[in-house]
Amino acid sequence: MTEKETKIYSLSTCSHCKAAKKFLSECDVEYDFVDVDKLAKKERKEVIEDIKELNPRCSFPTIKIGERVIVGYKEDQIKEALGL
Repeated sequence: MTEKETKIYSLSTCSHCKAAKKFLSECDVEYDFVDVDKLAKKERKEVIEDIKELNPRCSFPTIKIGERVIVGYKEDQIKEALGL
């Protein structure tokens, strides 16, 4: 498996976000995440602008694996993007 940079934009209270993080951990994938709802106001605004470039609807989770963006918790798409 090729290690691809993986980042999740999530909300701390979102069950789909928690499931995506759990799934990546179970697959032994290293990833970074940002719980957007826990950011300070200015930083949150900046991160939301970043998310909108990847996902104009700004819905959660927004997952970036390499150059691929997956919106929502979609195991099949996550596996495919990771080459699992």
